[in-house]
Amino acid sequence: MTKRIRNHHAFTLIELLVVILILAILAALVVPNLVNKTGDAKIAKAKSDIATLSSLLAQYRIENDKYPSTEQGLQALRVQPSDAPNWRGPYSQKELPPDPWGNEYVYQAPGPNGEDFIIVSYGADGAPGGMNDAQDITSQ
Repeated sequence: MTKRIRNHHAFTLIELLVVILILAILAALVVPNLVNKTGDAKIAKAKSDIATLSSLLAQYRIENDKYPSTEQGLQALRVQPSDAPNWRGPYSQKELPPDPWGNEYVYQAPGPNGEDFIIVSYGADGAPGGMNDAQDITSQ
């Protein structure tokens, strides 16, 4: 009588658990680094947006001899204010973006310390002050 040898090619439960454990350890090491990179990317995006808005405001000032008032805000870059007869906008072809955390950029002219203007993103918490992702990012 001939014996048939069964040759099963399958993973045991222990082998599967070892692979899952290795993947979990790798995820625990990689995910925190990715989260930090996301925060850094949002801060860099806010700085870039503020620099772009500052350039658009400089162009507005050249043509209108003044910056928009705090009341007119950054929307003066898209919609002509009544006191800007030399307005040649819109200065931005796209809608003005919110900050990377979904809040509006705060614009004040003149700035609190005598600057011509200041643009601020309050960061992840949307409130003045803070540290890390919640730090304020300003044009000054």
